[in-house]
Amino acid sequence: MVSLRTSCLLAVFSLFTIVVPSLAQHSSRPTLGIERTAEYLPLLQGKNVGLVVNHTSTFPNQTHLADSLLALGIKIKTIFGPEHGFRGKADAGEKVSSSVDAKTGIPVVSLYGANHKPSAEQVKDLDILLFDIQDVGARFYTYTSTMHYIMEAAVEQGKTVLILDRPNPTGHVVDGPILDRKFASFVGLNPVPIVHGCTVAELARMINEEGWLKNGVKCSLITVQCLNYTHRTPYTLPIPPSPNLPNQQSILLYPSICLFEGTEISVGRGTDTQFQVIGGTSPSYGTYEFTPVDKPGAMNPPNEGKVCYGLDLRKVNAYKEGFTLKYLLDFYSKAPDKSKFINRTKAFDQLAGTDQLRKQIQEGKTEAQIRKSWEPALRNYKALRKKYLLYPL
Repeated sequence: MVSLRTSCLLAVFSLFTIVVPSLAQHSSRPTLGIERTAEYLPLLQGKNVGLVVNHTSTFPNQTHLADSLLALGIKIKTIFGPEHGFRGKADAGEKVSSSVDAKTGIPVVSLYGANHKPSAEQVKDLDILLFDIQDVGARFYTYTSTMHYIMEAAVEQGKTVLILDRPNPTGHVVDGPILDRKFASFVGLNPVPIVHGCTVAELARMINEEGWLKNGVKCSLITVQCLNYTHRTPYTLPIPPSPNLPNQQSILLYPSICLFEGTEISVGRGTDTQFQVIGGTSPSYGTYEFTPVDKPGAMNPPNEGKVCYGLDLRKVNAYKEGFTLKYLLDFYSKAPDKSKFINRTKAFDQLAGTDQLRKQIQEGKTEAQIRKSWEPALRNYKALRKKYLLYPL
C-alpha cells in the first residue's frame, strides 16, 4: 500500500510535472522515466540519495530533477557530475573539478578527469544512486561510461542503482565495429558497436547481466522505463546534451564524424556548426570554408585560426543516412599526405574500438569491404541486444 506521506508527496510532485511546453501537450510524445514519479519517489523516501545528473536531467517543463526532489524533502547527499560537468558547460576533455553547487549547496563530485569512478568514501553514506542523463546512443559518448562506473561502485559498496530512462535519438540504428576490449577506454568500455541502439536502461541491463562490470559482478539495478516509445520513434532532444552537440543534426551526424577527431580534420569545434561541418587545411577537401576559433566549450579547437576546406552537412538527411564511413573514406582519399591524415593513432583506435578500421582505411578498402568484416560480430550483437530491449523495434 502507498503510505499517506507518499500519496501527499506524489500529489505535490505533480506540481513539478505539469507540462508547460506545447510539445508535452501531445499524447504521442514519449513519457520519460523522470515523469513516472509514482514508480521511483517511494524508493527515495527516507534514503540518502546520490544523484548522477547534468543539465539534461529535467522534466519536460525544464524543472531540474535535483530541484524537484529537494523541494519534496528528499535527502540528496551528493551530486555526481559527468563529462562537461553538472551544469553541462565544460569543454570536451576539460578537467572538471569537484565543488559545491551554488544553487543547492550540495557537494558536487566530478566523475571526469582522474576520478571516473566514485570512491568507496564518496559512496559509503549513500543508500541509492539515481542516474538520469540524456545519452545520444554512440559508444564513445562518455555518459554511459560514467553509468558503467557508477554501477561498479554501487555493487562494491552494496548500494542500489536506479536509472530513469530516456529515448535514444539514434535508437533505430545498430552499426559499426564492435569494441575489442584491448582498446577499451573511457570513450568505450564495453563490447558494443559504435551505434549500439540501446537506451541507457537497456544498456545498463546488458552490462549487468552479461557480466561486463569488473570481476563480472552484478549490481542491484532498478530501471524506470519510458512509455509510448519504440526504437523507431523519432525523438528530438529538447536540451543540447553537451556544448558541441547543439542541435538534432549534430547529434545524428555525431556517430559518423566523431572518428575524424583522431585525424587532422576539424569537425567544427570552435564554430557555430559543431559536428555539422568537416574540413581540413588543404583546399583538396572541398569548397566549403570555415575557421575554428576559441569559444566557450571549445577552447583551443583543432586547426584553430586556420581556414578549413570541406563539407557543410547541415542539409544532409542524417536520420535516414544512419552511420556511414563515406565522409571519412572520401577525406582520406583526398588527403595530400595520407601518412599524416590519422595523426592521433591511439585516439582513433579507441574511438573505433579497434585498430582494424584504421588499417583497413590505410589499405584502401572500400566501405562495402569494411562493412562485410563487421557482419558476423554485428549479427551476434543484435541477437544479444534483443534479450535486453525494453521497447519494440
